[in-house]
Amino acid sequence: MLLPLVGLLVGVLAGLVLNVNVSFELSRYSAVAILAALDSLLGAVRAELDGVYDNRIFISGFVTNAIVAVILTFIGDRLSLDLYLVALINFGFRIFTNVALIRRHFI
Repeated sequence: MLLPLVGLLVGVLAGLVLNVNVSFELSRYSAVAILAALDSLLGAVRAELDGVYDNRIFISGFVTNAIVAVILTFIGDRLSLDLYLVALINFGFRIFTNVALIRRHFI
C-alpha cells in the first residue's frame, strides 16, 4: 500500500518542482494519463481497505490502464474521433465508485 502513495507524492512533487508545460496536442493524453493514475491509486486504497492489496496487481493495472487509454486516444486522433472520452468516462466512473466504497468503509 505504501508504493502507490509514495508514487503519488513523488509525482506531485516533481510536477511542482519541474515547470512542465503540456501542449494543446498532448493535453488529451495528459488527461487520460492522470485519470488512469488516479483510478489505479484509488483502486489500491480500496484493495488495501478490503485486505486484498497486491503490488503486482497494482503495478500491472497501472501500466495496462495507461497503455490502453493512450492507445485508445491515439487511435481516436488518427480517426478524427474523440475516443479519449471513452477512457475519461470509464475512469471517471471507476474513480467515483472507488471513492464511494472508500467512504462507506470509513462510515
